[in-house]
Amino acid sequence: MSEYQYYEFQALDRPLNCEEQKQLRTVSTRARITATSFTNSYEWGDLKGNPRRMTERYFDAHLYVANWGTHRLMLRLPQRTLSLPMVQPYCLGPHLDAWTTRTHLLLDLTSEDEEGDWVEGADDSLAALIGVRDELATGDLRPLYLAWLSALAAWGREDNHEEEYRTCLEPPVPAGLSELTAPQRALADFLRVDHDLLTAAAQSSPTMSAKPPRPTKKELAPLIAALPQKEKDTLLLRLALGPEPGLHTELLHRLRGTATSAPTAARRRSAAHLLDTAHTLHTERRQHAEAERAAARTRHLTALTDEAESVWQQVEAHLATRKPSAHDQAVTLLADLRDACAGTEQQADFHQRLTRLRKANRHRPGLVQRLDRRNLR
Repeated sequence: MSEYQYYEFQALDRPLNCEEQKQLRTVSTRARITATSFTNSYEWGDLKGNPRRMTERYFDAHLYVANWGTHRLMLRLPQRTLSLPMVQPYCLGPHLDAWTTRTHLLLDLTSEDEEGDWVEGADDSLAALIGVRDELATGDLRPLYLAWLSALAAWGREDNHEEEYRTCLEPPVPAGLSELTAPQRALADFLRVDHDLLTAAAQSSPTMSAKPPRPTKKELAPLIAALPQKEKDTLLLRLALGPEPGLHTELLHRLRGTATSAPTAARRRSAAHLLDTAHTLHTERRQHAEAERAAARTRHLTALTDEAESVWQQVEAHLATRKPSAHDQAVTLLADLRDACAGTEQQADFHQRLTRLRKANRHRPGLVQRLDRRNLR
């Protein structure tokens, strides 16, 4: 497989000016650069610029995918919407990092899976993921917890001591882990969050409260009046300098003083507890699936015993076509019918008819080999 890398950057809060676009052109001569985006792909070579520095300086979101299994999402948010102390409990190893510039907080979320299958079209993911930025800005911490779960699973695959898992505690658990939004589901897929690990984590996550109703003038007026004068002056100045995306949501969040998925005060579980619970859930789910398959197989075979004559007719019809694919279908039907007749009164009749069929087709080596491979003798 040839090498493939895809880079996409988006500017959301403000467009890039002409000088900034000119500066970005020095990073790549063939990238598609607009006032709000920078995209490029590589089948050889690599991006000359540093994605971390480019996001710090120009962009609010960055997505990177490579066909050797790397998925990376970087987000830049104003510090007034999300603080570093709030994010730090969710940071784990190299897979979830956070830092600040003078004005912004940046998140770097990474998933690595060298053995995973490459999915064509993965470079279309940023549009589906970008919504988590607004969610984080309004106090929804579920994207951070999802990223922590992804990092935990990666850490769990490494050769760490059991004691480390038992002493590492989970970060605050936000509400609503069992009812993710569309962007959050896309993020969970992008970061390869294990289904069973998410189910285990959601056991301590309460359901979301109902969506708050649209605010009224009567509700907002006293809340605005209670804001400190300095804060009101700052908000009015930002509004006058606008447009500033997200200002309306930020103001409502500030006035109401509630997060959409505030972390719970439940006892924090250890990484070992979550990983063990996920393993138990995986085992139970696999056993249930195996039992379902076995039951479906039993129902299928039971039905065949009642339709044996029809099955033989289908076999003869498939063999008459002399097509290899039809022969495969005929042999599969015979193998199923053999299993269905085993231990029943029809077993002897089946073997007599199979003997006659083999004798009638002894000059067709391809069919004989197919029968032998399925032990239909």
